[in-house]
Amino acid sequence: MKLFGPLYDRCRTLAAHPHAPWYLGVISTIESIFFPVPPDVMLAPMALARPRAWWRYALLTTLTSVLGGLIGYALGYFAIEAVMPWIERAGHAGTYASVQDQFVKYGVWIMFVAAFTPIPFKVFTVAGGAAAMPLLPFALASLVGRGMRFFLVAGLIAWGGPRIEPHLRRYIEVLGWVVAVAILGVIAWLQWGP
Repeated sequence: MKLFGPLYDRCRTLAAHPHAPWYLGVISTIESIFFPVPPDVMLAPMALARPRAWWRYALLTTLTSVLGGLIGYALGYFAIEAVMPWIERAGHAGTYASVQDQFVKYGVWIMFVAAFTPIPFKVFTVAGGAAAMPLLPFALASLVGRGMRFFLVAGLIAWGGPRIEPHLRRYIEVLGWVVAVAILGVIAWLQWGP
């Protein structure tokens, strides 16, 4: 089943659009709240198309992702009862409960790990608010974790440039499925692990 190749091709097309930075900002914001597609699929082609602007795209992605994280935090803090049916319908109720336990055990470190890795950041933003995690550590962990991730992705793509694009396109399907399996593994570990 080819899923990630066509998505990558579509994002490459959008990356060349004059409004691409706006699309990237919107995707980065809503991904931290509810959207299932990570902004990396838009960030990477944009950094490839304009390598000199990679750091601006990484900064935009970081800031808008943290903004979305703060919105998710507010949803969790002020409206968890209203958001909980959506979490249950999305199949994240068990993950949400496990994330709550992780906040108790690991505090700010769990936010940093969620921000940096490809696990569903949106679950952690809502859970952080519902757990009443202090806002400043939440925001700082999100900023550092998301910043490290997006600057790393954009920087590597810009550095590798056109010579890595054919390899990226050739293996995008495998990479996409590896990341999807890794995400499912983390969710399973959070739900049924220690």
